[in-house]
Amino acid sequence: MLIALLLAAAVVVSLPWWLPGRVVALRVRVFARINGDEGIPVPGDLVGIERFKEVYAHPAAGGRSRGAALSDVFWYWLSPGPEMHQEHLEAGERYESVARVTRGLLAVPRAEAEELTRRCAARTLNDARGLVRLRDLMMPLWAEFSYELVFAEPCPRAARDLIVGNASDVSASLKCTSLRHMERRHRLTRYLLTRLPEVRVPLPSGLSPLEQAFYLHGAFFTTAVVQMSEAMAHLLMVLAQHPGVQARARTDDAHYLDQVIAETLRLYPLFGIAHRITTAGIPLDEHTTIPAGSVLCFNYPEFHRAGFDDPGRFDPARFDPARVDRPAKDLNHIPFGIAANRPCPAWRLAPIVMRVAAWDVLRRYALHSSAAHTRSMPNRGPCLLTPLQAAGNVRAALLFMSFRDRWEDVWRSVVQLVLGTYMVWDARRKRLCEHYFDDPSENRHAHPGRRDRPGHAP
Repeated sequence: MLIALLLAAAVVVSLPWWLPGRVVALRVRVFARINGDEGIPVPGDLVGIERFKEVYAHPAAGGRSRGAALSDVFWYWLSPGPEMHQEHLEAGERYESVARVTRGLLAVPRAEAEELTRRCAARTLNDARGLVRLRDLMMPLWAEFSYELVFAEPCPRAARDLIVGNASDVSASLKCTSLRHMERRHRLTRYLLTRLPEVRVPLPSGLSPLEQAFYLHGAFFTTAVVQMSEAMAHLLMVLAQHPGVQARARTDDAHYLDQVIAETLRLYPLFGIAHRITTAGIPLDEHTTIPAGSVLCFNYPEFHRAGFDDPGRFDPARFDPARVDRPAKDLNHIPFGIAANRPCPAWRLAPIVMRVAAWDVLRRYALHSSAAHTRSMPNRGPCLLTPLQAAGNVRAALLFMSFRDRWEDVWRSVVQLVLGTYMVWDARRKRLCEHYFDDPSENRHAHPGRRDRPGHAP
């Protein structure tokens, strides 16, 4: 009896070291079974690493949503209004009209963008200290930043709460740690409908007011806030876990911090798999052509690891011009995509404001973390923030953080398995993307998102 109790206790104690990995592997198999076997992995047997950029940049590799069952899942997670999200719009006048507006809103002089970042940081970071979640810490900053980009005025606290609530909900559902809360998202849509006349550049006239609200919702108050918060959480986590890098970055060496940002985005790319649908055949050689309608699944993490020595090690020197034997453009490093295939529209602005935000944090705090750091970051980046003038012994806090994170990972991985499986199943059942493109009605744009209405159960 005693031996059985000891064995049971040993199994329970060992759970954090083996259960999360097993559950993640099972979740991947479940997702693959639900999604089917429609994708062509890139890199893979058909397209190797050496042709990754070539195929990604091919004019026929630009289809966004139509014809891919995977799109049903992404439309589900990004509802409401995924059909108006710039990332999912097919090529054509509708896409061109919203892309012009996005470029206009992002066309901010460098000095103005830096000052805006400082103002937003001053309003949102002053009271931060102790054990925090970095993604949660960053969301109010980027909510205010995005609001002022769009409306050219400081963000009211009530609006910030709406934006953060929506972004947090989208992020948690994407990580499969929570179901969607559609009413929380629809509250932001209703608010944006009241503010359309105050947007600082003219919105596309060919869109209905609801479509204009959905466009702003998806591009600036979902993707921008979620991705910038995620990028900053990764950056601050690597600084917290590499004290020497943190100390050097605190010296205001812009070139060095740029190398840290580049290495962070190499090791922890914001995109996992980017799927594109071929609009025509892509010839690979005289005998092989990727046919039109194929779903190409571009694996960013795998591409970013290829061609680097010890690719899992964090090393900003990989991007030091004095130590790299080839131009940066030749490295396997595309954190913002490829110019020929709709790169992230904030590819110029994001590194500039990330640097300013990082410096603002570093001049206030010492950062420490012993929590797990993975690309998906389902733990939201646990970190200890200590005011610089009050820095002391943090060993006990780090031990607690490590213990807490390991045990949270046990229940979190099970939650991700259950909720993720349900949401993928529910998305395939609703088929938001498929039904949208199959709808023969000429008025299909008049009521976007009608199959995911306010109050619809997740």
